[in-house]
Amino acid sequence: MRRLAEQTPAHRDRHVDLLRAVAIVVVVVGHWLAVHVTYDGTLRGESVLRLVPWTRPFTWLFQVMPVFFLVGGFANAASLTAHRERGGTITGWVLHRTDRLVRPTTALLATLVPAALLVRTLGVDPGLIGTAVWLATIPLWFLTAYLAVIVLTPPMLALHHRYGLAVPIALTVLVGLGDAARLWLRIPYVGEANYLLAWLAVHQLGFAWQDGRLPDRRGVALPLTVAGLVALVLLTVVGPYPVSMVGTTGQEIENTAPPTVALLALAAAQTGLALLLHAPARRWLRRAAPWTAVVAVNSVIMTLFLWHLTAAVLGVLALYSTGLLPQPPPGSPAWLALRLPWLVVLALILTVLVAVFGRIERRSGPRPGPGDATGVLPALLAVAGVAGVLAGLLGISLAERGQGPAGLPAPGLAAYFAGATVLRFARRRFAHRRHRRDAPPQSPPHGRCW
Repeated sequence: MRRLAEQTPAHRDRHVDLLRAVAIVVVVVGHWLAVHVTYDGTLRGESVLRLVPWTRPFTWLFQVMPVFFLVGGFANAASLTAHRERGGTITGWVLHRTDRLVRPTTALLATLVPAALLVRTLGVDPGLIGTAVWLATIPLWFLTAYLAVIVLTPPMLALHHRYGLAVPIALTVLVGLGDAARLWLRIPYVGEANYLLAWLAVHQLGFAWQDGRLPDRRGVALPLTVAGLVALVLLTVVGPYPVSMVGTTGQEIENTAPPTVALLALAAAQTGLALLLHAPARRWLRRAAPWTAVVAVNSVIMTLFLWHLTAAVLGVLALYSTGLLPQPPPGSPAWLALRLPWLVVLALILTVLVAVFGRIERRSGPRPGPGDATGVLPALLAVAGVAGVLAGLLGISLAERGQGPAGLPAPGLAAYFAGATVLRFARRRFAHRRHRRDAPPQSPPHGRCW
């Protein structure tokens, strides 16, 4: 990792990589802290946010998925622009860009399914298996949205070049209209479009940051931060939206299911803060130690995210079903003190999982070049593969817990693996022909951290 860090091109914006790494680490820790487990012969889980209401304002700090979509927009715009300047095709870019997401996801599902079937044959309660697998696959909802915005990057970037910041503003208005239709007019299903529209709006801000239309000057960043925070307070403390930026059982309105304008207000504040910290963060990241740590996290970032709730499941089985961890009332001083050993154990488990599965993510294919994936057939295969993967992920994310022998819906699994197989075939057959034929062996490019 140190050698890889030393090979970083001078033009690379290290602050973007830092934000991505911090966002995923904060999400992981936030999810672990939000779990409350009890065991009285039967394992039960609850959200701390429901049991301890005073924890809900802390979600303003831990809900950092907008940051991930922001830096995703920055990175995707930079990557696609550079790819097109080299004469590459959109199909080749999509095949390469989706590889980094599909590889670790396939490893997760290909491990969970046989593991669930194995423990089922050993006599484990199917209900417990279904709950464990459902919890382990919760991260797939995010992957569904992020994969969709990646595939939509070429047309959305073209819209950005033509209309600039008017695009995220229009998307925000549509999110607000979806909120109104869902919450006040009670029109069914209309608000579900916000699952895509809201994240596209944040992704577009990343485009604007990347090409300078959203500069990191203090005169822009500070007003954006303040405006986002003021809007967030008005929408939640004064307005109808809940304070919690994470879904809480029993609330009529949730800010993430689907995303609301309150979540976009938080995204605006986080964007302004990211712009404010841009210059000092880049200076700090010139040091070898922090930059090497950022490179290390980014090299396995999807593995960290996809497996962190599996680590929580294993931690529950190791600590609670064995009686090793006491069960004080949630929110009590003793409960707060026990959060530290809980986090330490889960971090150790996740470290082992990353050591085993992280290499799969790091083996993503070489960057496509001019002449790769040209023609109608590669484009059709890319569309079919992405459609299968998205349909499968959506089916798995929306399914009730405990479906199928492995705790996951068979149609969703079939669609996902079919799509992943088509993408792999297209990638190997079309996207990297030039590299296999002409390029000499070389070390992995640092660009994979994007």
